[in-house]
Amino acid sequence: MSDRAPVAISAKDLPVREVKVALDNAADSIPVGRLASRNGRIYFEYDQDFLSHSLDLSPVRLTLEPGVKSFDPNLFEGLPGLFNDSLPDGWGRLLLDRALRAEGVMPDGVGPLERLSLVGETGMGALIYEPDFGPDARNGVEIELDAIAADSAAVMKGAAGDVLQRLIELNGSSAGARPKAMISVDEARAEIRAGEGANEDGFEPWLVKFPNTADGEDAGAVEYVYALMAKAAGVEMAETHLFPAKEGPGYFASKRFDRSSSKRIHAHTASGLLHADHRTPTLDYEDLIALSQMLTRDQRQSEKLFRLAVFNVLSHNRDDHSKNFTFLMDEKGNWQFAPAYDLTFASGPGGEQSSMVMGEGRNPGAKEILRLAESASIEKKKAEDIIEKTRSALSKWRSLATNLGVSNEMIALITERIEK
Repeated sequence: MSDRAPVAISAKDLPVREVKVALDNAADSIPVGRLASRNGRIYFEYDQDFLSHSLDLSPVRLTLEPGVKSFDPNLFEGLPGLFNDSLPDGWGRLLLDRALRAEGVMPDGVGPLERLSLVGETGMGALIYEPDFGPDARNGVEIELDAIAADSAAVMKGAAGDVLQRLIELNGSSAGARPKAMISVDEARAEIRAGEGANEDGFEPWLVKFPNTADGEDAGAVEYVYALMAKAAGVEMAETHLFPAKEGPGYFASKRFDRSSSKRIHAHTASGLLHADHRTPTLDYEDLIALSQMLTRDQRQSEKLFRLAVFNVLSHNRDDHSKNFTFLMDEKGNWQFAPAYDLTFASGPGGEQSSMVMGEGRNPGAKEILRLAESASIEKKKAEDIIEKTRSALSKWRSLATNLGVSNEMIALITERIEK
C-alpha cells in the first residue's frame, strides 16, 4: 500500500489566502502576478516586471495593465477566466473531491484558490501555481490502459485509497465528464508511460479517455471515427489513435497540443477569454470567429474555426460549448486557433446546438452556415466547397464505424442524424 496521500493539502493548510501565478512556457518560469482572497472576493494584480514582457495572456477580460482587479463572484467562483481554465471539472473535480474527503477536508469548504494550489504545476497550458499542494507525479512509469480503465470504473463505484491516488497522479487538470489520463507514448505507440514524457527518449505527451457510466464500450471508437472524418473534412486535428482494449473496440487518445517537445504552451479557452460559462449556452459561432479575428488577425485561423463549425453542425456534435474551443499563444505573444478536440456524436442542452449558428440553435443547417461564412468574409463558393467536402467525409461513417467495432445500434442512430 502507498503511504502517500491523494493530495498534499489538509485542514491545517486552509484557507489559502494568496496564490502566486507564473508562466512556464520559456526556459525559466516568469512570475505573472498574484491572486488574493479578501472578504469573500478574489483580487488579481499583474507583477510589475511581467507587464514589461508584453505578453497579453487574456486580452479580452484581463488585459495587461497595472492595478488590482476583481471579478463577478457569481461566475467562476470569482476567478478571472484565465485562471478558471486551469481548474479541472467533471471527472477531475470528482477525483479531487474524493481525495479531499479522504484527508478529512469537506470539498464545499475548498475555494478556487485552494483548488488552484491543488493544480500546482500539473495544469493544462503553461500557467503554474504556488503554493503547490498537488500529488507527486509518476512520470516515466510504464502503465497499462486496461488497468486505468478498471481503476476509473472502481472510482465511479465509490473506491478510494490507492486507486484514487493513481488516477489523480495521471489526471492533471483535465476537464470534461469522461475519465482521462495524461500519458507519454513512444513513436510506435507500443509503450505507454505515466506523465508527460521527455522528448529526448522519443516519448510524446498524449491524453487518453475512458468510458464513463453513461457511455457504451464503443465511445472511444465513435470519437476516433469522428476524428478521421473531421480530418477528411479539412478540420485541423492533433494526431489521434485508438489504443486496443481487452473489452470493447478501444480507448481514444490524442496528442496534446499544449505541449511542444519539453515546452508548455499557453492555452486559453473561449469560455475563459470571454467569461462565458460553458454550462449556459450563450455563444454563437459568429462570436467565436470574431474572437479569432481579434486575437489572431489572421483570416486563415477564422477559416479553421468555420470548418469546425460546419463539421459540428453536420455531424450532430451539439456539445460544442465554450470550453471546447481553445486558442494558443506562443512565447512572442502570437495567437492561433488550436486543433479541434472533443468531436463526437452528442446532444446539447435541450437537444440544441450549444453554440448557435447566426442565432439558430435548434436546427441549424446550410442556410445559417452560408450566412456565417458571409459574416466571416469567406467567399460563398469556398463555403459551399467546405460544406460539400464535409458531407463527403461524413458519408464514410458507416464503413469506418463498422470496421472499428462500433455497435450496430450506434451506427444506425448516428447514420439517421447525419443524413438528415
